[in-house]
Amino acid sequence: MILLDELRLELVGCRKEMEELADVLSIKASKERIEELNAETAKDGFWDDLENSQKVLQETKALERKIEKYNKLNNQLEDVITLIELSIEEEDESSIEEIKAEADDFKKKLEEEKLSTLLTGEYDNSNAILTFHAGAGGTEAQDWTEMLYRMYNMWAERHDYKVTLMDYLDGDDAGVKSASILIEGENAYGYMKSESGVHRLVRISPFDSSGRRHTSFAALEVMPEIDDSIEVDIRPEDIEMEVYRSSGAGGQKVNKTSSAVRLIHKPTGIVVSCQTQRSQYQNKDYAMKMLRSKLIEIKEREHLEKIEDIKGVQNQIAWGSQIRSYVFMPYTLAKDHRTGFENGNIQAVMDGDIDGFINAYLKSLSHGTLNK
Repeated sequence: MILLDELRLELVGCRKEMEELADVLSIKASKERIEELNAETAKDGFWDDLENSQKVLQETKALERKIEKYNKLNNQLEDVITLIELSIEEEDESSIEEIKAEADDFKKKLEEEKLSTLLTGEYDNSNAILTFHAGAGGTEAQDWTEMLYRMYNMWAERHDYKVTLMDYLDGDDAGVKSASILIEGENAYGYMKSESGVHRLVRISPFDSSGRRHTSFAALEVMPEIDDSIEVDIRPEDIEMEVYRSSGAGGQKVNKTSSAVRLIHKPTGIVVSCQTQRSQYQNKDYAMKMLRSKLIEIKEREHLEKIEDIKGVQNQIAWGSQIRSYVFMPYTLAKDHRTGFENGNIQAVMDGDIDGFINAYLKSLSHGTLNK
């Protein structure tokens, strides 16, 4: 019973953390705001302005989701405490493992929720567009890029995020030269922004008959999906559009019609492409979304006043210092060079277990200790 007594004291202490979390999340103010919004929807003529009504409904749903998530977590805490108290009262030790598992699950979710409060950037709540680029090194780098592509898809799956393939260019013999995906879900960009940069792999190459150790590089760009309500000044005359035939692995990833679209933003040299949609129109729409997002992300990161101030950007964002190394041989280790966080279970990391790296980045960012 000593274990249950200690666990009960620890969880009772979490009630204070939940109160503090409620303050940070502005739960009380959110409830009052929902009442205001509901009153607005009841006014005559509310539905006449479709644009405004959609914004009101979106804000209401977002606030309701936040409150529901907090209440669910708070209820879980109280349920575990009640279970512990019943077990102590009845001197029943048979459910200790079950109670401990439930308590651990609560503590994990509480930590995640506390970390989410660090996502205060303007676009942190947005969906994320991830673009992968193979580095120099041919097949080696292209295979490594496909491994990263799989890793982030599996991370998104773990978090119940929706993934949409936007562009995919196969490698010459294996892997992928470049690819773009859209990850949709709450705070997707806020979490994924930490992953932007160069990723380095050290391993015994499966493509080298001599069994030598190789180092490969791949770059990942992460951009927020920019909502249509945000105005981005892109002049039509600044865009050059090319149409080409889609290419994919055996036709499994994309269709093979001449509907793929490549857009070149002439003032900056930025190139985006999309070939996964069924029509040229849809591919152009996705490519424009990527271009808008990339320009906004660069403008914000570089603290520029206008889109026109971005010059020669492709040389600045494509390759920088590596943010993380993944070592398969002679030992196994994934290490982030900015935060120092590391994980020796390389297979788990490659299967999408990268929350430790993301959380360490967010904590370092909030504490001002990030080694950029």
